[in-house]
Amino acid sequence: MAKSGTNEVKQSLSELTRIYQPTDPVKFVKTFMRKYRVSGGYEEELTRLVRMELNRLNVPTA
Repeated sequence: MAKSGTNEVKQSLSELTRIYQPTDPVKFVKTFMRKYRVSGGYEEELTRLVRMELNRLNVPTA
């Protein structure tokens, strides 16, 4: 990801994770990537980010 784009995508995903608190991080990231047209290859990194955010919020994940 590009430097400026990386931070914007990560911040947006973190905020959406706090709002929606998804139970399935993988499905949430796939939907996010499709909806906001994030290029492929970053699913692992973004899924890890969602899981970390959910752990911080103490939300159980699948």
